[in-house]
Amino acid sequence: MAASPDASTARAGARPAWRSYYELTKPRVVLLISFTAVVGMFLATPGLPPVGALVFGTLGIWLGAASAAAVNHVIDQRIDSEMARTRHRPLPSGALAEGPALAFAFALALASMAILTLLVNPLTALLTFGTLIAYAIVYTRWLKRATPQNIVIGGAAGAAPPVLGWAAVTNGIDGNALLLFLIIFTWTPPHFWALAIARREEYAKAGIPMLPVAYGVELTRLHILLYTVLLSVVTVLPVLTGMCGIVYALAALVLDAVFLGFAWRLWRTGAADLPMRTFRWSISYLGLLFAALLVDHYWMPRA
Repeated sequence: MAASPDASTARAGARPAWRSYYELTKPRVVLLISFTAVVGMFLATPGLPPVGALVFGTLGIWLGAASAAAVNHVIDQRIDSEMARTRHRPLPSGALAEGPALAFAFALALASMAILTLLVNPLTALLTFGTLIAYAIVYTRWLKRATPQNIVIGGAAGAAPPVLGWAAVTNGIDGNALLLFLIIFTWTPPHFWALAIARREEYAKAGIPMLPVAYGVELTRLHILLYTVLLSVVTVLPVLTGMCGIVYALAALVLDAVFLGFAWRLWRTGAADLPMRTFRWSISYLGLLFAALLVDHYWMPRA
């Protein structure tokens, strides 16, 4: 039985205010974003990154990502209220109003820009601000509602954190940083499309033209397989360029094989539980792959 409005209001009122603001930041998503940024910082230098760049760079990038997440909550509150997995978020549940949520997002963005500009470098601040706008406005407000290719095009914002971390340490960007960007950019479509298959009815109800809504589940499963194959090719590039060695190569081989196994079974069988299993594995995959990059960097040091 669905909960009554009074019950929902009571639950919202019982939630501590700090927890509602914390939930606006999408902490688990932002944690993964921040981790990939930190890996970018360590890979940017043969030794250890400067403490100031590491601490303040991580804090500034985290604040920027948290601000983008909060804006996403505000813009998507109508959609969130119509989807089972998101209707209990702070805004649709009534735990927070739109005004305080926007003020919170603005405060996070201001703190991010101040820390990165004054304590890291202006380039990192500029790139972080551009990423915030790309995700919170361009993707959330426009692309998400405009095209089934929203995840492919909008994936550039989610792929930026390693580049931000690299820039925080070097005050520049080079080809290796762009390889890290390319890995996450290629990973994003199979990651989100797996979730979109599992939640396609909710996306359809909310009027969001995700690929399985616009073109069907069968074509989406094929796209997931093809992008996972492409991802497996892309993850070899750091080895071919000399950026990484045998530790990363072996880890990527195993992780790619598992991901391909999920994608192949999803394409061939379409089992009901596979979309969410693939989605969950994709999160572990990215974290483990970037951990392997970090281990390889210090296990097999390069000049």
